[in-house]
Amino acid sequence: MYTDILVAVESHVSTITLNRPDKLNAWNGQMEAEVRSAVTAAAADDAVRAIVITGAGRGFCAGADMSILSDISAGGEARTSRESRESGTPAAAGDNFGQKFSYLLAVPKPVFMAINGPIAGIGFCLSLFGDFRYMANGARLTTAFAKRGLIAEHGSSWMLPRLVGTMNALDLLCSARTVDAAEAERMGLVRRLPAENFLGAVQTIARELVTAASPRSIGVIKRQVYQSHFQTLAEAWSLADVEMVSSFGSEDFKEGVAHFMEKRPAAFTGR
Repeated sequence: MYTDILVAVESHVSTITLNRPDKLNAWNGQMEAEVRSAVTAAAADDAVRAIVITGAGRGFCAGADMSILSDISAGGEARTSRESRESGTPAAAGDNFGQKFSYLLAVPKPVFMAINGPIAGIGFCLSLFGDFRYMANGARLTTAFAKRGLIAEHGSSWMLPRLVGTMNALDLLCSARTVDAAEAERMGLVRRLPAENFLGAVQTIARELVTAASPRSIGVIKRQVYQSHFQTLAEAWSLADVEMVSSFGSEDFKEGVAHFMEKRPAAFTGR
């Protein structure tokens, strides 16, 4: 079904693996279309409660396939227009949650980025739109754009300052220097885990989150948090009031009270 990614579902977690290890999982239009298709399928699958995105081999994603950049440099067609056609997912300018990677923010399930190795450029942009970023100890990242004569693309100039603050964002974007996992963690960009059994550790964290807490609650809270970037406090407050009343009628609310009173593990359905 897929050529540039692998997909596996186990115990409520869908793991999407970028699978061009011989090229450090360099990004192209085919991979983009396949990732979006796999994410869409996972979002619609009741058996899936969390999504993990990682890379095959020793890297996460080294950025755009250099053959594309070389073609553009030689006077070829701009990558953004070409890949938009290849992926089949052009986005309206006013659609905050429908852009190349921002659609991940609208997925009603938590998305974990398991950064197992080198990550740069467009791979870095992809990671910014995960809900949780875990990075293997020893892995390194770079934005890369400024050192290629490019700019902060794919929403990175909007998302990165909200994650690490303006000064850190400008540092990473303007210098395009290489940053290790320890420094990225200090900035608040990632959480660091040992390299040994890294992916298994991220999958365990994801699984524990979506079984210990209500999947329905997680989905609503995620939507509240990202919508709040475009709301006033009053609007966010009003939405919370509406969602709280809706929660009272859910199966997960009844189970949330029952498992607490009965002192047993929760058995949430997500409804």
